[in-house]
Amino acid sequence: MTAPQESSAAGAAALTIAASVRSGERSALEVVKEHLEVIGQRETEVHAFNLVTTEHALAAATAVDQLVAQGEDPGPLAGVPVAIKDNLCTRGVATTCSSKILEGWVPPYDATVVTRLAAAGAIMVGKTNMDEFAMGSSTENSAFGPTRNPHDLGRVPGGSSGGSAAAVAAGFAPISLGSDTGGSIRQPAALCGVVGVKPTYGTVSRLGLVAFGSSLDQVGPFANSVAEAALVCEVIGGHDPADSTSIPQAFPAVSEHLSDGVAGMRIGLITEMMGEGIAPDVALRIRAAAEALAAAGAEVEEVSVPAVTYGLSAYYLVAPAEASSNLSRYDGVRYGLRVDAPTTGEMMELTRTAGFGDEVKRRIMLGTYALSAGYYDAFYGTALKVRTLIRRDFDQAYERFDALLSPTSPTTAFAFGDKTADPMSMYLNDVCTIATNLAGHPAMSVPYGLGDDGMPVGAQVLAPALGEVAMFRVAAVLEGSLA
Repeated sequence: MTAPQESSAAGAAALTIAASVRSGERSALEVVKEHLEVIGQRETEVHAFNLVTTEHALAAATAVDQLVAQGEDPGPLAGVPVAIKDNLCTRGVATTCSSKILEGWVPPYDATVVTRLAAAGAIMVGKTNMDEFAMGSSTENSAFGPTRNPHDLGRVPGGSSGGSAAAVAAGFAPISLGSDTGGSIRQPAALCGVVGVKPTYGTVSRLGLVAFGSSLDQVGPFANSVAEAALVCEVIGGHDPADSTSIPQAFPAVSEHLSDGVAGMRIGLITEMMGEGIAPDVALRIRAAAEALAAAGAEVEEVSVPAVTYGLSAYYLVAPAEASSNLSRYDGVRYGLRVDAPTTGEMMELTRTAGFGDEVKRRIMLGTYALSAGYYDAFYGTALKVRTLIRRDFDQAYERFDALLSPTSPTTAFAFGDKTADPMSMYLNDVCTIATNLAGHPAMSVPYGLGDDGMPVGAQVLAPALGEVAMFRVAAVLEGSLA
């Protein structure tokens, strides 16, 4: 087992870096160079990045330092290195989704969240590895090879945002961005021992996020602390008129409430997520988290959310159906990979055969079947009804409770190859996270100790739609109880 190596800059919190750069105590260029040095030391063994954007980072850092020298404020994340998941568009920088099908594609625009991070003074140091098109739970499905867990190089970092989680855990960047369709921020955050947040659907712009499941996808941050994650959410969140699904209001001011505590709050421990399938050592840590919240003054009791047991079945009809539609654009005609052939039909077939990996093909076929004539009502239509039941069951729980608690992942990080031969066993890694995406609610993972194998365990805090303030209050208390 290998502990992450950190330089003085890599070990510093994002908030500390930003404060020192804004005051002129440190230069952004110095901070970025030290992080690039750490990346150079460990990236070959971790493989968190598909591309390290050295020249871009140095130029951006110089620009931040010039603003400070002119007496201007570069923003709340001044000089803070950030790693960006490779399904977020970056102007002039290749975006691959870790797929061969997007070979050679360079976006002509930035995703809204990338623009907002830059406006806050953050500096992109690279594009992170991921499961191809965000389809996976281990980052083993990348066309460019797997990312390794910085705490144990023989284990997976989780997925699909495994590169982003590993980048923070290894000290390559204090913060990173991922996307969460069925748990792809929270699950790798748990396995890598960092904080990961999936905000309420619509509170963070999806413009420039390459679509997987459009009604499920949400962008969110990884960070080393709850306070850092809160600040990043506030920076990237808020209305985007260019995103039709964007909620027309500001992101909740969660940072102002991190010290409010949980006294008098009602918190429910989800019964269905504490039984069969949850490793005993993980369940033990989550019960310890519940006890810590009770000791801090919260009213904690178990609560049943019955329909979450159908979440996995519903998700693997809804998400593949949306994926089969979204991925139909990759046809070898407009951009990306093209395998020439005598006819257009043959060209498209050969291009998609060569460009997509096995898991992506599996989900496209499943989704196409679920949407086909004669099967639509039986499969996709039924899944949408189950999605409504899940939302109703959560709503009933939130009538009694301010927030809910569960494991983030049923186990700690597993070894490479353990689950690749059995897709269902891989899918079960998201059993605790999927229901939240179907409901559109916020949830986050907070590191809460270690399992019997010495690997991180994540506690998941869930809240109703736009309930980020309550969620972050609970998360801050959990974090503080381990301090």
